[in-house]
Amino acid sequence: MSLRLDRRHFIAGSASLIAMHPFSVNAATGQAHLRLMETTDLHVHVFPYDYYADRPVDTVGLSRTASIIEGVRAESTNSLLLDNGDFLQGNPMGDYIAYERGMNEGDMHPVITAMNTLGFDGSTLGNHEFNYGMSFLMKSVAGAAFPIVSANVVKEMGATPTADTTLVPPYTILERDIIDGDGTATPIKIGLIGFVPPQIMNWDRKHLEGNVQARDIIETAQAYIPQMKEEGADIIVALAHSGIGGANAEDGMENASIPLAAIDGIDAILTGHSHLVFPSSDYDDWAGVDVAAGTIGGKPGVMAGFWGSHMGLLDLLLERDGSGWRVLSHTAEARPISRREEDRSVTPLVEDFAPVLASVQDVHDETLAYVRTAVGKTAAPLHSYFALVADDPSVQIVSNAQRWYIADQLTGTEFEGLPILSAAAPFKAGGRGGPEYFTDVPAGDVAIKNVADLYLYPNTVRAVKVTGAQVKDWLERSAGMFNQVEPGATDAILLNPDFPSYNFDVMDGVTYQIDLTQPSKFDREGAVINASANRIVNLQFERQPIDPDQEFIIATNNYRASGGGSFPGALGDTIVFEAPDTNRDVIVRYIIEQGTIDPKADANWSFAPLPDTSLIFETGPAGAAYADSVAGMTITPAGTSETGFALFRIEM
Repeated sequence: MSLRLDRRHFIAGSASLIAMHPFSVNAATGQAHLRLMETTDLHVHVFPYDYYADRPVDTVGLSRTASIIEGVRAESTNSLLLDNGDFLQGNPMGDYIAYERGMNEGDMHPVITAMNTLGFDGSTLGNHEFNYGMSFLMKSVAGAAFPIVSANVVKEMGATPTADTTLVPPYTILERDIIDGDGTATPIKIGLIGFVPPQIMNWDRKHLEGNVQARDIIETAQAYIPQMKEEGADIIVALAHSGIGGANAEDGMENASIPLAAIDGIDAILTGHSHLVFPSSDYDDWAGVDVAAGTIGGKPGVMAGFWGSHMGLLDLLLERDGSGWRVLSHTAEARPISRREEDRSVTPLVEDFAPVLASVQDVHDETLAYVRTAVGKTAAPLHSYFALVADDPSVQIVSNAQRWYIADQLTGTEFEGLPILSAAAPFKAGGRGGPEYFTDVPAGDVAIKNVADLYLYPNTVRAVKVTGAQVKDWLERSAGMFNQVEPGATDAILLNPDFPSYNFDVMDGVTYQIDLTQPSKFDREGAVINASANRIVNLQFERQPIDPDQEFIIATNNYRASGGGSFPGALGDTIVFEAPDTNRDVIVRYIIEQGTIDPKADANWSFAPLPDTSLIFETGPAGAAYADSVAGMTITPAGTSETGFALFRIEM
């Protein structure tokens, strides 16, 4: 047994919170400091490694967070280490275990192995724990050497929450000895209760329907907290895998941490799910929280980022009040593992904690082999050299995967039957990234790491409900990529260098043309500057002019759906489905499901004819190999720019 597990055994065996290196704290007789350390949304990021890009990184990894944890323990008299869920899924190591190695009875999941090595005291379930199915989940958590609780996931509903049969224990009460200001060990009972968004019943319907049900978070907490108090809990910590959200309780809230924390009897709240940090400027002027005080709903609270980026820390000063312990004061912070410099470079702030790395080194090595091997095949090259001037295979595969996923997720909902469109943009398309900054995956085997070439960002999938009129304006906004062109112009510069490629959404499911003689309707920031402009012409759905009043679903990402880029119909108020899955994960699943993909661009969009006009645009020199394959367009070489880009000419 390792030193870490030896120490954990000592702590558990002596029912004490005493760390190996206690230090003097400013607590009086009858008072004690308790330090609550939080990790959240680890998503299997044990190693500081980006498996998609196949390279080490300094911004993620439980092995790095562990060094902060060890430092806090070394300077503490009383501490607990708690996880807030979403530990089981989220990177290729998780996919390797689920799709390749599998989980048999008695197997250890690597993230559980790492958490056991580090000596966690408790955890709750996050929504992503259900992504691989119930059998996988239960086999995985069976290896945990710490309690895992969740109060609102129910196998059999009772008349009230406290009469439910829950999937895992709804709460636990840790019985410990806490060392007070004069060195006296005094018993304390610390209650841990967990919650997950009830939306899991939509997000993982195929795994959960008929197996479990999910209750409202607030309703469940209001039932269980008094019971925990009756059982002697001195203080109660809510492990809320739920974002901070709104200040007022609403039935079925996904992000319910503020009204949850406000419930009488809850003394502190650990949050997550949103992949943000609290306390931080993310929540300045946010109703129901106080960043300076470190409170959520009036209670001590913290949220520790994601992927091991931070360790959340609540320092509680407790005082005996005659019948037990109460929180007298507190401080809250989220300690980062790295710092982003002004030039966007990253400076690591801690080193790896070697025992955590060693505990799963074998699975890390197996994962590397996994991401470097094919998960499917593509019958056509996936490149983005011409993604800004023609329908493109690298964007096509993203659109195909998004439509496939959203169609499945909306089955059985009120939105089933609405036509599904898909909006996707080319991320690697030259620009400031330089002449090599393009997607380029040859036909043949597709490895998981190639998905990084297809989708750079860890966005999550969203669906919005819009009208035909909003579809048109969405595309008008996207058409700001192009300069206005005079009919008959010779070698007009086509691309607007100030328009980022990630805002050039291509819409699949409709056909349309872009009239370059028209001015852009929107400026770079999305404000209307030419209200009567109509760059989007011949917009059709199922070969008929689009009905401005018809309703559509658009599959997109969380950035766009929440207002990123200021697109009409995507300002945060039209979202009808928020997926728990990243767009990257969806692409990987789609490739695995299809086996061989054939994402040839279907040329559903093009430029409106411009007789006797020629256009010039830049792309990567390697694009010359694909120039003849661009459908519906004649592209010829036109030299090289001073910055190393290849110039090509389009004869309209």
